[in-house]
Amino acid sequence: MTGSRYQVYLAALPEVCAADPALMAFTADADGRCEVFAWDATTGRARQVTDRPRGTLHGTIDRDANVWWFDEDAHGAGRWRFQPFRGGPDLPGLTGVPPGTPRGLAVSDDGTVAMGLGDGRTTTVHLGRRGGSAHEVTRVDRHATLSGITAAAGLLAISGPAGSAHAVTVLAADGTPRAVLSGAGDHGRLWSLGFAPTAARDELLLVREDDDRYLLASWRPETGIRTYPWCAFDSEITARWYPDGGEVGGEGEGEVGGEGEDKGRTVLIREDRHGRSTLHRARLDTGTLTRVPTPPGSLLDAAPRAGGDVHYLWTDTAHPPRMHSTAGTALPALGTVPGRVPGDHRDLWTPTPDGPVHTWLSLPEGTGFPEGHGLPEGQAPDVQAPDVQAPDVQAPDAQAPENRASESRAPEGRGAPPPVVFLVHGGPADHDRDAYDGVVHSLVASGFAVARVNYRGSTGYGPRWRRAFGAGVGLTQVEDLVAVRADLIGRGLVRPDAVGLWGTSWGGYLALLALGTRPGLWQAGVAVKPVADGVAAYRTTTSALRALDERLYGGTPDDVPEAYARSSPIHYASHVRAPLLVVAATRDAKCPPGQVRGYLAALRAAGARHESMWLDSGHDGYEGGDHVAVLRRAVVFLDRELRGTRGGRGTRSERGTQNGPGTYGAYGPQRDPKTPPADRRGDSGRVRTTAAAGTGTAEHTERRTTHAEGHHPQRPA
Repeated sequence: MTGSRYQVYLAALPEVCAADPALMAFTADADGRCEVFAWDATTGRARQVTDRPRGTLHGTIDRDANVWWFDEDAHGAGRWRFQPFRGGPDLPGLTGVPPGTPRGLAVSDDGTVAMGLGDGRTTTVHLGRRGGSAHEVTRVDRHATLSGITAAAGLLAISGPAGSAHAVTVLAADGTPRAVLSGAGDHGRLWSLGFAPTAARDELLLVREDDDRYLLASWRPETGIRTYPWCAFDSEITARWYPDGGEVGGEGEGEVGGEGEDKGRTVLIREDRHGRSTLHRARLDTGTLTRVPTPPGSLLDAAPRAGGDVHYLWTDTAHPPRMHSTAGTALPALGTVPGRVPGDHRDLWTPTPDGPVHTWLSLPEGTGFPEGHGLPEGQAPDVQAPDVQAPDVQAPDAQAPENRASESRAPEGRGAPPPVVFLVHGGPADHDRDAYDGVVHSLVASGFAVARVNYRGSTGYGPRWRRAFGAGVGLTQVEDLVAVRADLIGRGLVRPDAVGLWGTSWGGYLALLALGTRPGLWQAGVAVKPVADGVAAYRTTTSALRALDERLYGGTPDDVPEAYARSSPIHYASHVRAPLLVVAATRDAKCPPGQVRGYLAALRAAGARHESMWLDSGHDGYEGGDHVAVLRRAVVFLDRELRGTRGGRGTRSERGTQNGPGTYGAYGPQRDPKTPPADRRGDSGRVRTTAAAGTGTAEHTERRTTHAEGHHPQRPA
């Protein structure tokens, strides 16, 4: 992009036209905003389809090469529209549909459109011919998502919470229920991954949690659910049907199923385990599982294509994402920084009585890792379910052993350890991985170490680790942050007197909770769009997040008031001692602004040093300018507070500060805070509703982000 220092991009693959795989739709940068583009792989040319003042995120393409996008307002409500691939007028997907929030889109082979829309508390599914009038198929009084339509438009799949009695509902086109698949009880949670792409067979792909494993499964009208025990994994998986049966020339594996209804029963499985990804091809009729070779690292997205081609989006911590095609298909370039990014990147495991905690640690150039401070891939210890006691709230104590700088000694041959920022992921059904992160890039280039901790509750380590909240919601995760902090200091890798926290959404919630419950351990904090008051957030957030709170806490605030109070940051606002930057959004539906204002008022009443920054946006913004503004403000704030740069430590006022070049502080010559030329768009959500509920997938047209438990992180600044 010319005339700007940054670009935004969506870490997802293009959606491919089923009838002509050379025609694709993808989301990319357009003058600092995410917009939808059409891509012709034959010519290598892209055409911008949308141009909206606040950007466009949701886009896809149907079998007839129409490019779709969601035309939403500043509050996230809107309607689906489409345009022919080569250009033309913008047309309504269906007429007579009221505006709502997007909850799934699916288009069958004959142009029948199904769309799910939410209004805060209910979900409605509409059906009709593309561009024609709609009729209501069903309405449910809860958050749900349309997760698929059959090729012949005879059946629809609706996804609810994966652990509920209505995890998946299959409807006929007239709204008549055909099956209700439970994810409750002994059967284990259940996720819907879309119908088979052939009109010869109505088969819905599923993932089921079974004790401490995830199993591939499927449902057919004539047989019901069938599980495949030979296709089991000990961490989260997602899967997609091969569009033509998965025939791969030159591999000697032969065709699958032959002619008839069983042709095409091959799926591509992506597993995320311990922060890295692997791909497998599963042939359901023969019961064979074959590894698909990919480089070590993370796959942010992967999709099977016609002719056995596989598209995947690869990255690791040192390399920004790149799109690949196993068949050499031309894919659009992402607007990311080229080559390797600075820093020494390693993963570490912190032993605790309740099981090892996995951390991705990035150090500035020149600090390095001593030998023996990491574990190579494949040697990670087993993760056991913890059994822990809740932490006591600790007052600041400058003499406590964990706060004494003398405890940290740099290993021989290395310079003084750097200040460290704990970049806390959101979710909680998510995890940090061996993947590029623009915030990590900025911090490391500015001289900070960065620790990304996969605390208990994170995905990627099996169901037991995911369910481990023994000390209480949030408090369990803070315990793990504290343990990793002590480990890094004990190894001499970071400064004990310069430790900061930075989290977004649920990660921002954990940052606030850690600052309040363990105030003596941190020297600065940044909370972006956080949950700051658990009860107030519950009263004003979305229905999906209220359901999540009820699952985590075991009820509503009226049912279990003590649990909410004990885990709420506002309860500990008077204990906060470290300077704090709070960033919030005026139209945030997930982490509403009112509960943040209440927390800021509590900080003021307690005399706690803090600053605030308000964005005129929602929770998931698509404009790069907001992300860059927050990134700059946060890095300057951390530079001042953790390294004592010129200009002092700030005041109790809520005004911003600036840091001049060439400043000096306790850590010697200071590097100016840097913003890399690439920044990433994100859904930094406190909860990944599409993942936790097993939603976000609609066969043929919806961008398929469904993942059993997990969702790839998209951390905005």
